[in-house]
Amino acid sequence: MLAKVLSATVVGIDAILVDVEVDIAQGLPQFSTVGLPDGAVKESKDRVKAALKNSGYDFPPRRITANLAPADLKKEGSAFDLPISIGILTATGTITGDRVNRYILLGELSLDGSLKPVRGALPVAVAARQAGLSGLILPPENAAEAAVVEGIEVLPAASLSDVVQFLRGELEITPKQVDLHRLFLQQEEHGEDFCEVRGQDHAKRAIEVSAAGGHNLLMIGPPGSGKTMLARRIPSILPPLGFDEAIETTAVFSVSGLLESGHALVTTRPFRSPHHTISDVGLIGGGASPRPGEVSLANNGLLFLDELPEFKKNALEVLRQPLEDGRVTISRSLLSLTYPSRFMLVAAMNPCPCGYLGDPAHACTCTPIAVKRYRSRISGPLLDRIDLHVEVPAVAYRDLSDSRETESSAMIASRVIQARQLQQERFTGTKVHCNAQMNARLIKKHCELDAAGHRMLELAGDKLGFSARSYSRILKVARTIADLASSAAIHESHLAEAIQYRSLDRKVSHV
Repeated sequence: MLAKVLSATVVGIDAILVDVEVDIAQGLPQFSTVGLPDGAVKESKDRVKAALKNSGYDFPPRRITANLAPADLKKEGSAFDLPISIGILTATGTITGDRVNRYILLGELSLDGSLKPVRGALPVAVAARQAGLSGLILPPENAAEAAVVEGIEVLPAASLSDVVQFLRGELEITPKQVDLHRLFLQQEEHGEDFCEVRGQDHAKRAIEVSAAGGHNLLMIGPPGSGKTMLARRIPSILPPLGFDEAIETTAVFSVSGLLESGHALVTTRPFRSPHHTISDVGLIGGGASPRPGEVSLANNGLLFLDELPEFKKNALEVLRQPLEDGRVTISRSLLSLTYPSRFMLVAAMNPCPCGYLGDPAHACTCTPIAVKRYRSRISGPLLDRIDLHVEVPAVAYRDLSDSRETESSAMIASRVIQARQLQQERFTGTKVHCNAQMNARLIKKHCELDAAGHRMLELAGDKLGFSARSYSRILKVARTIADLASSAAIHESHLAEAIQYRSLDRKVSHV
């Protein structure tokens, strides 16, 4: 007796359909699972056996073979419990009809037959729609997440018995529905606002430029100057997530098992702030079974690295590829996975080991060699990939005590969104979404300078020793400043402001 049911496994953030074939033959009682199963899949036989018996179904005392095809693709996780158990019941004739071939089955089984949530429901729903299937049957906790994919039925089932009765036509399960419009209207409000920030006008302007163009930002200042406070308020001025971005972001959280219970979709841009003790695998992703790292969890959002020089050097160096390409590829002996990692990097650091270099209120106790050694923890190629280097000095008392209202996040966000709209119109028909993502061809096309602008950039380059990458970054930032001013051309004032955001290129200021 042979039966076949449909399931899926997640590879990266994409799902691949898996045929679960169950054969029941004469012979000594034995249950074997083949098709490159991992430990969790191999253990399913004990869960399946107990769940079938405790749900009132007979477990056949015969030789049972479950094959997960394609056999050359490694299968991970406990989501195959449900399809294997349904395959056994179909092979024994307990389940008949064609419904079993129209739905993807996912779910981990408890010993009492109830279904527990699994990872990766959203990518599986996308795969079900692409394959032209009716839908998928899965645990109730995963239903809202999968239901954001339109065009398929998402059937939440609480137990194995409910699935069996549905497949036999004895029970109807109401498909899960979600209101996408309401989901985006119910975006979480940011609890922190720029109106609470006193002083730091120069830093706030740099942050506005950074958000408007999607540029990477490094803030340098003494302890207590407000670098972390400013960084935590940046998400409040970023443009809202689009639907495609939300789907991609949710997929990463789903396969990582980090999607909050009851949340169908990630509708706000992620803000990730890992501790400086994080390993390169934790930051970039990987492991024996490669999982997304912080750079992928920050996809379409913001990655904040506080105390940048304290991070391990090899962890910082692996940031180069995702910063440049917008994706990260993790290669292992059996497979190679690519995760999206298009994020905005915001970092903060002290100007020296003691933190008070250049602070008029505190004396710096560091030697020039110590300062140079401290800053050399951040390599030149990594600094080149950060568009804006901004000094954040200590806030004076008169600014802290000033009771006048400052600009709110909503006011700044309105200008940021307007600048992003100009960029979307400019890059229509390309895969580029903001100025920071421009390649050399687009820079040449959209960042033309007049004669005065060329002279200014040449003088600054000769004095500060810009690299070729720094030159490109300055042009991108100048383009964003011009967009904030609603200017079609890049003027000298825009270029001058962009140049001053390269403070670490001023060699004379290092010591």
